[in-house]
Amino acid sequence: MRYLTIALAKGRMAKKTMELFEAIGIPCEEMKDEHTRKLIFVNEELKVRFFLAKANDVPTYVEYGAADIGIVGKDTILEEGRRLYEVLDLGIGKCRMCVCGPSEAEDKLRHHELIRVATKYPNIAKDYFYNKKHQTVEIIKLNGSIELAPIVGLSEVIVDIVETGSTLRENGLAVLEEIVPLSARMVVNQVSMKIEHERISRIIDAMRKLLNSQTDQ
Repeated sequence: MRYLTIALAKGRMAKKTMELFEAIGIPCEEMKDEHTRKLIFVNEELKVRFFLAKANDVPTYVEYGAADIGIVGKDTILEEGRRLYEVLDLGIGKCRMCVCGPSEAEDKLRHHELIRVATKYPNIAKDYFYNKKHQTVEIIKLNGSIELAPIVGLSEVIVDIVETGSTLRENGLAVLEEIVPLSARMVVNQVSMKIEHERISRIIDAMRKLLNSQTDQ
């Protein structure tokens, strides 16, 4: 039997995801060692192996079949635009992708004015403004503190992930429009779904049952 390979986005999400896998009977003791330098963690008995990757890389590993299954945020799935199946919402790390800015930018959005948008997510921003709002904007890609852009006059608004909104409020910004709700999703390689259909379906079904029982509580 071949190994089923699962790629997890590094960080808090990986820890929470492993708790879910353990709850459905797929533990991986090796991953609990916080000092390990290992890159791949194996459950020999179940022929399942896990590896941690940078969030942006998880959809790539899954599309190319280096991982059969991936767990990653919806924001990364939308931004990367890879060919894969999104099969389950794990409900971990809930937040939302929003257009934010100072209150005076609201009119410019409403009147579809030509504005500059700063973001770490140019593809999501482009899709939202061009395909959904039909508003022409100039998109500026940034990597650091996006909130800074409207404050120093680089852009009128930003497109960013909002959890509580406290950072926005502290900087005199607010959510002006909501683009999409976000959370961790399970994605599957398209070929793996065919050749490992039974094993992957068992994992999806067990995970779905677990999540439903948690929401019922």
